[in-house]
Amino acid sequence: MRNSGIGAFGATLAVAALLTAGCTSQTHEEPPMAETVTVEDPWASAADEGMAAVFGTLTNTGHHDAHIVSAESSVAGHVELHEVTPDASGTKTMRPKDDGFVVPAGGARELVPGGDHVMLMDLHEPLHPGADVAVTVVFEDGSTLPVTAQVREFAGADEDYQPAEPAAPHHHG
Repeated sequence: MRNSGIGAFGATLAVAALLTAGCTSQTHEEPPMAETVTVEDPWASAADEGMAAVFGTLTNTGHHDAHIVSAESSVAGHVELHEVTPDASGTKTMRPKDDGFVVPAGGARELVPGGDHVMLMDLHEPLHPGADVAVTVVFEDGSTLPVTAQVREFAGADEDYQPAEPAAPHHHG
């Protein structure tokens, strides 16, 4: 009988040790999202005034999704994350993507003309082909990723712009 008591006590200790080891191995801290994301071939559309878009391929080498919630740039009055969606007739509409962009763990997200992109709004200065523009991408965890995008000549993907705030519909024409 005495041996069975020691055996049960030993088994309890072994289980406790395994549970503790399991917990500590799972509580390691994740690196900031900005440390697991890179941007390949970042570029911005040339513009004399108004708006310019920033494109590139975001790659996440981390084990968790990286969520981009905003972006900043000193060349713009404000910066928005945009998506382009077609309606039933095929007309493409560009609008703010309020929930941001998710770069999947171990995957990539394309920022492309006619699709998701970063939009520099109310430009303070012209963006000429060959110049560089600095943009800072902000992640959900507060970490930031500085990006330098080369300005290139680009005519646009021919989409309408729909501002974020609910407003009376206006037609461009």
